[in-house]
Amino acid sequence: MNGYGLYVWSAFMFTLMSFASLYLITKLQLLKEQKKYIIKFGKLNEAKAAVVREQKINKEILLNTIITKI
Repeated sequence: MNGYGLYVWSAFMFTLMSFASLYLITKLQLLKEQKKYIIKFGKLNEAKAAVVREQKINKEILLNTIITKI
């Protein structure tokens, strides 16, 4: 790498560590928000879940979520 190996590898490691820390921070925040949601609203029973699935906006959200996971 003509003497630039130290710079290249340190930049690569810094980027990798930055991405990993951002992922962990985001994951922890998501878990925290999920816990707050469950405490506030509780879990949906089957009857409430069926009603929610029938609403137009929720159908769009669920469809986008499924497409994103694929």
